[in-house]
This record gives sequence, C-alpha cells and structure tokens, in this order.
Amino acid sequence: QVQLVESGGGLVQAGDSLRLSCAASGRTVSTYAMGWFRQAPGKEREFVAVISWNSGNTYYSDSVKGRFTISRDNAKNTVYLQMNNLKPEDAAVYYCAADRSYGTAVAPRCYDYWGQGTQVTVSS
Repeated sequence: QVQLVESGGGLVQAGDSLRLSCAASGRTVSTYAMGWFRQAPGKEREFVAVISWNSGNTYYSDSVKGRFTISRDNAKNTVYLQMNNLKPEDAAVYYCAADRSYGTAVAPRCYDYWGQGTQVTVSS
C-alpha cells in the first residue's frame, strides 16, 4: 500500500555531509512513525534513527547521535536524514521504513514498509 523510495546517497569523504530523502507514495504516511536503518556488507541491518508521526519524538543510535538529524515534511510525504561529519564506518546502504504503529520503534521487525535503499560510501 505504501511505497518508499530513498535518494541522496553517494560517495563522500570523511567529514562531509549528505542529506537522504525518502519519498512515500500510495498513501499518506503522516500518521506513521518513520525510521532509517542501514546495512553494511557482512553486517546485520541496524537502526539509525526514528521520528514519530508528529515529529514530537526522535531517537538515534548512539553511533550517530549528535551527527545525524531525522526530520519529516508531512505535506510532502517525505522524510529526511541529514548526515553530518560522516565517518568511514557510516558507509552502508541506508533504508527508509514506515511503521503504522503508534509511537516509535527501533527493531526492523516493527516496520511495515521498506524502501530499496540508497548507497552511502565514505572514504577516509
């Protein structure tokens, strides 16, 4: 019912910034919690950030807190991840996900819809 398409990934050097976008279609996600996850080769998918439906609550993994900012524009049905001071360990495929449940969650199993991912590569 909901399709998510990520964009904005690319190749950057350590210390640079990127802004990822996640465009939702099919129906509004204005009442959904929206999350970002990432997966590097040989590693499990890990939680990055989540934002509640009304932007009232955000939560970040310890590894990105203070560097990344999640935001949303419900009028555009879009979620963003501003990534500052990127580090080589941030390199991964980044996935956008939507959770129909109330509140926020950090476990991938809690999310109902997923995008195909966008590649972020960070060179040192």
